[in-house]
Amino acid sequence: GCEMIANVRRRSTCWRILGSDCVISKHFSRLSADVAFVQNARGGRCRDCHQPQPAFRNRPLGGHGPQAGFMPTKIPMAAKNESLIEVDDRLIDLRNRPLAAFLAWLIPGAGHFYQRRYAKGTMYLVCILSLWIIGFSIGGFHVVYASRFPGDHRWHYYLQAGAGLVALPAIIQTRHINKYTPLQSGVTSGDYEPLWWGFMSPPHRPVAEEKTDEVSAWYARHGAGYEMGTWYTMIAGLLNILVIYDAYAGPLGIPISGRKRPEDAAESVEKSKA
Repeated sequence: GCEMIANVRRRSTCWRILGSDCVISKHFSRLSADVAFVQNARGGRCRDCHQPQPAFRNRPLGGHGPQAGFMPTKIPMAAKNESLIEVDDRLIDLRNRPLAAFLAWLIPGAGHFYQRRYAKGTMYLVCILSLWIIGFSIGGFHVVYASRFPGDHRWHYYLQAGAGLVALPAIIQTRHINKYTPLQSGVTSGDYEPLWWGFMSPPHRPVAEEKTDEVSAWYARHGAGYEMGTWYTMIAGLLNILVIYDAYAGPLGIPISGRKRPEDAAESVEKSKA
């Protein structure tokens, strides 16, 4: 059979196969247990014969001589595929980053499900939507609505909309009430009927602090719950903005466990010696 020698070099770590054939795949089943392959850092090709070699990580480099044991290698995947990042020696595929970010805004955690990061996706989905629904409930189901009408510029909605799809009905309700509120008079006509039994509908106009209006009635009916519900939904939207960023950029590119990378450890040793 072919004689296989582990040829480990500093910049080119691959298995050099001495013999008539360098195609590993058809000999793979005959390889002994103490033989493995390490990817060449220069595009996965053998430095000597320039044949493509399969990539394996942290496999044993043979059971004989000073090369026995494990040889961790760093695969430069980020240079080839920007969707792949490495954290704690694990490759994470972020797939299509803009699409993941859009899905994360649409439904909290959906972008992480798309990236197959199911634990994070479940946590974000449950926590953010629970916070948003609780705030919406204790505010009497009136704390989320969109309005830029004079006297009722609902700036809170910009943050509430960070939760995504759950806040979109407010925009439809606003477009609907604008059809029944002339800009000249600023008064909502009497034949206006909100959609979906008033779900996320703005108050009847005009709205003024010095007058009794529908917003004043909501405050009087729900008390502090109206303010708390507004803040809860705003915080949920802000938290989902962080989730969107995590879906786009991925986790921090540093060891989460606190362990140093081999190259970082070697660099620190060199600095201490200097």
